[in-house]
Amino acid sequence: MRLFLWNLGWMVLALAWLGPLPGLARNSFAAHMTLHMLIVAIAAPLLSIAASGLRYDPVKKCPAFFSPIPASVGELVIVWAWHGPGLHHWARHDLSGFVVEQSSFLAAGVWVWLSAFGGDRPRSRGRSAAGVVGLLLTSMHMTLLGALLALSPRLLFQHPHGLSGLTPLEDQHLGGAIMLVVGGIVYLAGGLVLTGDLLRNRATDATSRDGNSIVQPAIVERST
Repeated sequence: MRLFLWNLGWMVLALAWLGPLPGLARNSFAAHMTLHMLIVAIAAPLLSIAASGLRYDPVKKCPAFFSPIPASVGELVIVWAWHGPGLHHWARHDLSGFVVEQSSFLAAGVWVWLSAFGGDRPRSRGRSAAGVVGLLLTSMHMTLLGALLALSPRLLFQHPHGLSGLTPLEDQHLGGAIMLVVGGIVYLAGGLVLTGDLLRNRATDATSRDGNSIVQPAIVERST
């Protein structure tokens, strides 16, 4: 299963970067946002979950650097900065800007997902709890930025035309909706998966304690 997720993650990256989206993104904000979501919300979690807990998982070597909440804040800064008009248009119209932008998106996505899912196995309760908070915070800021873009009454990015005949403003609204829905749902789903892990671990601990409380009196009784 891990190998499948790993290969699928690289296939998504290849589709995103070698397909038509980079060319379309020069003129369409919706195409840019589709590319963005493929990187941070599809490829990054696939690669991170596939690598988590393995021998070369970087969380094992530098656990302090891969703290979920700081990673979420770091991704917020990176994502919002690249959606400022200046950096956005540099990445749309200059190859070096595009490379830096896409590399930072992938690094930020992997940082967040590895921070939440990586580390030793079984995953500690503290890391799982922090992972829930980090992914939910990321879901919130993705949803907020997507909503701002989808509901803005004015054009924020000077793209020549929209995707499939849309006006530039309609194209911007579509891009915001893609971020709101895809980014919000995927990161929320990751937080719910970790919440499920916490609940299962809590139930296991409770069962273990109950079992010990039953065994201990029996041992005392036999000893008397």
